[in-house]
Amino acid sequence: MYMKYETNRETPLPLNEARRNLADLINRVAYARERVRLGRRGKTVAVLVTVQDADLLEALEDRVDLTAARRALKEARGKKLIPWTKIKAELGL
Repeated sequence: MYMKYETNRETPLPLNEARRNLADLINRVAYARERVRLGRRGKTVAVLVTVQDADLLEALEDRVDLTAARRALKEARGKKLIPWTKIKAELGL
């Protein structure tokens, strides 16, 4: 049986209430595919999402990173590059 709290996209569930009902929240996320916002003082601080949603988010982040890396490599073509070892030495790393 699920807890009585009704989630919506705008109002976060207070963390103290989430702690008391963690098992129910996990079931709602895992089986009903709900997204549950968790909040502190009325502001969202985290969101419980399905594994599939988390995997999709990571894949999207990877795609954005790859696009940025390719763009940087394209911009660097034909320019004098500074070796990584020199940069580390200058930064004291």
